[in-house]
Amino acid sequence: MKLNKIMLAAVMAFGVSSLAHAANQGSGTVTFSGSIIDAPCSIAPESIDQTVELGAISNVALKNGSKASTPRDFHIQLEGCDLKTEAPGKNNTVTLTFNGTASETDKKLLAITGEAKGAGIAITDANKNLIELGKASNAIELQNGRNKLSFAAYLQGSSASDSVIVPGEFQAVADFTLAYQ
Repeated sequence: MKLNKIMLAAVMAFGVSSLAHAANQGSGTVTFSGSIIDAPCSIAPESIDQTVELGAISNVALKNGSKASTPRDFHIQLEGCDLKTEAPGKNNTVTLTFNGTASETDKKLLAITGEAKGAGIAITDANKNLIELGKASNAIELQNGRNKLSFAAYLQGSSASDSVIVPGEFQAVADFTLAYQ
């Protein structure tokens, strides 16, 4: 009898325990996304969508178009590069083209939207050469494996004589395209 009571208690304990485990204790969904591209390198996920914080810039720093904000670095990481040939001019360089809405006063710069007015965003390569909006950068040498492509962006005041720097929040979006040579 004593053994039956112990067995009954054990069965009940395991039964209650399994009911507790059967209750919903949380769930969710994991979505995986990406794309397959026809290229010798993959673009690292952290490089696909980036935000470059230019900071709170004094309107005095942008006066007369001759001044600009401090350049802020950003990078595009390429990974898994498998260059089929190491021969010069054979798929071992890449150019980048940044596209977006051009500034009304300087078509080389990216237009800003929002409350702020009278400036545009300049994008430069690693050597501080301006990359004109909609035009390819200078060719960048690649190597097999990982490659870190370095750029910088800064806010440039408009050089138009009738342009006024209007303080306020701003934003701009540029898409980039890679072209391998």
